[in-house]
Amino acid sequence: MTPADRFAKLPELLADDADLVRRGRWLTVDCRIDIGREPFHLTIAQGALAAFDRGPRLMRSTAFTVRGTDEAWRHHWKVMPEPGWHDLFALTKRGAASFEGDLRPLLQNLQYFKDLLALPRRLPEAS
Repeated sequence: MTPADRFAKLPELLADDADLVRRGRWLTVDCRIDIGREPFHLTIAQGALAAFDRGPRLMRSTAFTVRGTDEAWRHHWKVMPEPGWHDLFALTKRGAASFEGDLRPLLQNLQYFKDLLALPRRLPEAS
């Protein structure tokens, strides 16, 4: 399973995590997460995914983008990631990920996004 295929399971993973949805209840934002070369557009409304679109969308407006290489996400989604792969900021420090755009919603809800982007860890690891 490719990292993009793992991330495509995010709607089911978030729907199964009522606590994470509750913690994001004050968050409403459009953002983009790039898994390697594959973009995903997320519309988060009150902590839940209102829309989840895979693939490029022309003229799609988003507040911010988180970009990471396939390698970065593969390591980040291990059950116990190694140091340097365990956190979004660690990924940026090693040059495997970047943030772009208006980072205010991301930083104001940082723990929500860290937990959201770590949800694929719950899936069985690829062999």
